[in-house]
Amino acid sequence: MEQSFVYVVPLMGIIGLIVMAVKSAWVTKQDAGDSNMSELAGHIAKGAMAFLRAEWKILAYFVVIAAILLAWSGTLVEHSSPVIAVSFVIGAVLSAFAGYLGMNIATKANVRTTQAAKTSLKDALNVSFTGGSVMGIGVAGLAVLGMGSLFIVFYNVFVVSTGGDVNGAAMATALEVLAGFSLGAESIALFARVGGGIYTKAADVGADLVGKVEAGIPEDDVRNPATIADNVGDNVGDVAGMGADLFGSYVATILASMVLGREIVSNDNFGGIAPVLLPLVIAGMGLLFSIISTFFVKISKDTDSVQAALNKGNWISILLTVGASYFLIDYMLPEGELVLSRGGSIAFTKMGVFGAVVIGLIVGALMSAVTEYYTAMGKRPVNSIIKQSSTGHATNIIGGLSIGMESTVIPILVLAAGIYGSFLAAGLYGVAIAAAGMMATTAMQLAIDAFGPIADNAGGIAEMSGLPKEVRERTDILDAVGNTTAATGKGFAIASAALTALALFAAYVGLAGINSIDIYKADVLAGLFVGAMIPFIFSSLAIAAVGRAAMDMVNEVRRQFREIPGIMEYKAKPEYEKCVEISTKASIREMVMPGAIALLAPMIVGFAFGPEVLGGLLAGITVSGVLMGIFQNNAGGAWDNAKKSFEKGVEINGKMEFKGSDAHKASVTGDTVGDPFKDTSGPSMNILIKLTSIVALIIAPHISDGGSHTHASKENVDIKKEVTYEDGKKVEKVTVTVNK
Repeated sequence: MEQSFVYVVPLMGIIGLIVMAVKSAWVTKQDAGDSNMSELAGHIAKGAMAFLRAEWKILAYFVVIAAILLAWSGTLVEHSSPVIAVSFVIGAVLSAFAGYLGMNIATKANVRTTQAAKTSLKDALNVSFTGGSVMGIGVAGLAVLGMGSLFIVFYNVFVVSTGGDVNGAAMATALEVLAGFSLGAESIALFARVGGGIYTKAADVGADLVGKVEAGIPEDDVRNPATIADNVGDNVGDVAGMGADLFGSYVATILASMVLGREIVSNDNFGGIAPVLLPLVIAGMGLLFSIISTFFVKISKDTDSVQAALNKGNWISILLTVGASYFLIDYMLPEGELVLSRGGSIAFTKMGVFGAVVIGLIVGALMSAVTEYYTAMGKRPVNSIIKQSSTGHATNIIGGLSIGMESTVIPILVLAAGIYGSFLAAGLYGVAIAAAGMMATTAMQLAIDAFGPIADNAGGIAEMSGLPKEVRERTDILDAVGNTTAATGKGFAIASAALTALALFAAYVGLAGINSIDIYKADVLAGLFVGAMIPFIFSSLAIAAVGRAAMDMVNEVRRQFREIPGIMEYKAKPEYEKCVEISTKASIREMVMPGAIALLAPMIVGFAFGPEVLGGLLAGITVSGVLMGIFQNNAGGAWDNAKKSFEKGVEINGKMEFKGSDAHKASVTGDTVGDPFKDTSGPSMNILIKLTSIVALIIAPHISDGGSHTHASKENVDIKKEVTYEDGKKVEKVTVTVNK
């Protein structure tokens, strides 16, 4: 018995948080520039914190009400507990804290990146990426520490309360309670993503349309009233929202693997729970390797490729995780066959589990590579949008939409192959562990993603401070790469959501007491269609919210240009706080309805029509949501980098086009349309998919058709051992047979 091995998991989380603190202290010690730069950075930090306080105030009411309902529901069915409410609150608090961690360091790193860019691109990358790595390591560290610690506490408590039932009721109840932790994390993530996305895009659209197109000044010009709100938005949407998002994704992936791991008969040295512990240990191990990989992200001179440096760090973390996973799986899982009772009692070996982990990492890497191709400067997709910008705004929009739709083909084929391959390797547990393998390097993925908004803010501060041209050129290089890494991060997240949702779906089927989802039944087919519709109405609400908030922002910016004389001549200072207030109020108001749909739809369908119809709903949401997420993320990213290409100058039909040209103005329109796609609606799809699945998992025992928490246990499985000697070495073969 080596169950105490699980205690290494929270230890790895603590190591991650210590490294995060060290890196955070290093960033804080860097030069913050002159008083003007510090003042501008202070406005951004103040606005970001004002938004978080307003958002947390509203979400606090939601958390309290939801916790009360969960505590009550925990008394109604077997294998649940009112303690699920405590788990939910902890998940919600840690999710919000994960977002705060990222935003806090980002608002410090932005101005320090600007100052470093005065010296070299190398120094600017060092500061901005270190700031991003603080967020990545912090988020993963909190997830590993939270999940590891809560599992240890709840599992041991329920083992005692059930009289030592280590594999049955104790494990079932512990995992049900942990589902509350995941629900709390994903709920806050959804509101943070949607609210932050509405905030940042309302400000961005206002700054673009009035500042760039109408007034003919840069969006980050100090004369632009929306510029502070725009830079605040980069933090509350792309940093705080993203931090909560990836925290929730990380937790949901681990949970799904643990739930299916309980369905496996394993004659191991961990009391039969090695398949449950394995995802936790892989997550902790991936965190440590991500930390190591951050030290390889660097360039030696300004002409070196920033994208190549980031890719190098990413691949090192992936390869280290693959190598270590082999030895970890070989150590934890037993020889012979493992049997998963879900999906027809599928038997597989520990090497099959390792194969699934490798498949998950390959799928994640391929998804990132394909997304990079469709959104990076200089590639065929972005160049096609640039070319179509020369004939006007409409053809730019057409080009971006077609590229977004085209970009779904290869990722879906990769995802489908990954799902089928990991299933062949280790059944549904293989699908879940593939997602866990993919998410193992979340700390590195998030570090790469988070450096982008820091660089974007750094460029804004450089523009507002009137720094030399070469400073802005260096920050623009980082910002352009950041647009691509942001898109690849979102592609990575949506891929993990699909794999995780399938694993959660499998766990739901077992808890709900149904054997399959039969779409030949009219009510199930109806549920499938309704589910496929939900990502569309969710996107509609999110995009419309950005439009309404942006209209308020545009009117306010126009008012200030009209009513405050001297702004354009630098003789009067814009009322930045008015624009910050508009974005804050709009985002808080507008985030409620999309969030309510995600939480209430599965509950209404489940209780009204039963578990099988709810299964159809989940299938529809998953397929439709994955496609919508890929389409919107890639279209928005391609539009953004098409616009940025004009700032360097591009050749169209033998003629050079630059910033300020008609083609550039058409690209600004495309970027404005793409903004809510890539920063509000698109990134929310992966949370929508997982959140609806988790809600279904929690209510499954309440709507069960006599469903069970049973799994293939030692009572219905024959385990035979055969000992032989080969070349003087003892060889033990274990055969597992399920009694039908």
